[in-house]
Formats: sequence, C-alpha cells, structure tokens
Amino acid sequence: MNFALILFALLVITGVLYALDVLKFRKLRAKDAKEPLWVEWGAGFFPVILIVFVLRSFLFEPFKIPSGSMIPTLLVGDFILVNKFTYGIRLPVINKKIISLNDPQRGDVMVFRYPEDPSLDYIKRVIGVPGDTVAYQNKKLSINGQPVEMTKMADYLHPERLYYSEQYTAKIGNVEHRLLNDTDAPAFIPDAGRFPHRENCTYNAIGVICKVPPGHYFMMGDNRDNSRDSRAWGFVPEENIVGKAFFIWLNFSDLGRIGSFR
Repeated sequence: MNFALILFALLVITGVLYALDVLKFRKLRAKDAKEPLWVEWGAGFFPVILIVFVLRSFLFEPFKIPSGSMIPTLLVGDFILVNKFTYGIRLPVINKKIISLNDPQRGDVMVFRYPEDPSLDYIKRVIGVPGDTVAYQNKKLSINGQPVEMTKMADYLHPERLYYSEQYTAKIGNVEHRLLNDTDAPAFIPDAGRFPHRENCTYNAIGVICKVPPGHYFMMGDNRDNSRDSRAWGFVPEENIVGKAFFIWLNFSDLGRIGSFR
C-alpha cells in the first residue's frame, strides 16, 4: 500500500473541498448556520492532513521495524523516525530529488525502496558508497582492501528464539555499532539473484566481492546471517533513497529502548 499516494489523494480532495467552502459556500451560509457534513468531515480535515503531509514528506517519517535483519541495533517492533531531508529534498510520491544536501556515508542506517519491489521500504546499514570495493569473505568485511576491525563481545541471546549469536563491535566510517554472526551459518551467499550491475560482483565459496557502481550503495544488515541484503539482491540506486534513520521513539514491548538507537 502506497501510503504517500493515499495521503496525497486525501490532501487534494480535502483541499478542493476547503477551497470551495472558503471561496463560495461559506459566504452563502448564514452566520449561525450549521456547517454541512461535507465541510465538517471533508474540508475540516484539510489543515490537519496538510500538516501531516508536509511533515511526512519533507521532514520526518515514522517506520516500524518488521524483521530481525538489523538486530542488535534495531529490534522487531521498534518504531523509528527517519530524517527525510538529510540526503536532500525530494518531491513527494515520485521521490524525485530537487535539492541535493548530503550523500549517504558508510555506517549510516538508511531506509530505501527495495530494488526488487519499490513499493516496499527496507532498512539496512550503508557499507559501500559509489566507487568502493566491498569484500565479504569468510564472514570478514573489508572495504577498499582495508579490513573492518571487529571486537568480540559477549554472545547475544535472541530472547524469542532462545539461541545465541556471536556479537561484535565494529567501526564503519565514523560509526561504531554492534553486529551478529552465527557460527553455523554458511559463508557463501546461497540466494544471489540476477540484478543490475551484477557483473560488478564476484561470488565464491566464501562470500562475495563487489565494486559499487556510480550512483549506487551497498547495504548490509547488522544481523549478518539473517539479513537478505546487497549480497543477494544487489545495489541500491540513489533514486530509491528515503532517508536516514536516527531515533527509536517507541517500542511497546520495551519502553527502555526509546532513544537507544545508535
């Protein structure tokens, strides 16, 4: 469901009703006359819908985390806010950039339209920017030939599934974050598809090496062995970017997670 399109349609409909009322019908009503239902329930909602549309389209948009691909950074059920203007101003609905501000940086947690189905929004971490060579071999990540150092932490217990994953801290760009690896999961990529610029990637028994093409980004989930990401479906084009995730504002199961995003 394209919520942005639905919101835009409601904005247009209520805006037309509001304009008709202000420019014509309001002048014809007696001062003490009750507003008709089409004004009360139609035009009356226009200011509210306008505010929501502007906030959601140009400033901040809420998202709910639906899967565990970003554990331990983001958990299923986290409600997050996404900054819509960090990477530039885009036209609503069509997502066309009209003003450039900043480019995504390695380590950013970014929301984007899934390349295989742009009606879906995905969230992953930026690993490679245009021109980078990203190698994920034997579950070790390197960028442009430089290994990303990982420091072992206590194993992570998945509370709902009751199993442990190896947990590490790593620094990508200027961002330090946690990630998970499962020792019993294979190093090779079992479900790599055919995607644009696939010729930029080399798959082998221990993983994948990709050269990120211009205008694209290489994304990975922090839950490395439980995330289907750029290793399988390829690069995220710049036009698919939605915004940068930056804040957990609610989790009904754990209120202590509010504001814990990093």
